[in-house]
Amino acid sequence: MIDYRINQQISVEQFSNLLDSTSLGPRRPLDKPDQLQGMLDHADLLVTAWKDEHLVGVARSVTDFHYCCYLSDLAVSESVQAQGIGKELIRATFSALNEGCSLILLAAPLAVDYYPKIGFERHDSCWLMRKVDQLK
Repeated sequence: MIDYRINQQISVEQFSNLLDSTSLGPRRPLDKPDQLQGMLDHADLLVTAWKDEHLVGVARSVTDFHYCCYLSDLAVSESVQAQGIGKELIRATFSALNEGCSLILLAAPLAVDYYPKIGFERHDSCWLMRKVDQLK
């Protein structure tokens, strides 16, 4: 049985271990605990999935709760994937938002095919800038 919790604090170690057990691990700063702590401290919404007392999933979002919610991390441990945990994390995220608030995310390369299967629509006008010195 999986227990879902909203805004329960988790440690950097728990967060890092979970990310490391998913395809997100290589794209997250697992070697920078201060950055991971900042990611947790400044998230507006954190939905977690627990099997017993072991963290097995997380949906970490930045949001205004009314218009848009950027789902910056959706991670489910590979040991429990394909059990609907990701969908439940998304449902719980939506339940914390006001009606009409849109959920936005950037898919990890290995998850590109997952999101359309669960109802997300592709949007072709996303733009990304990683450093201010890219600004022209």
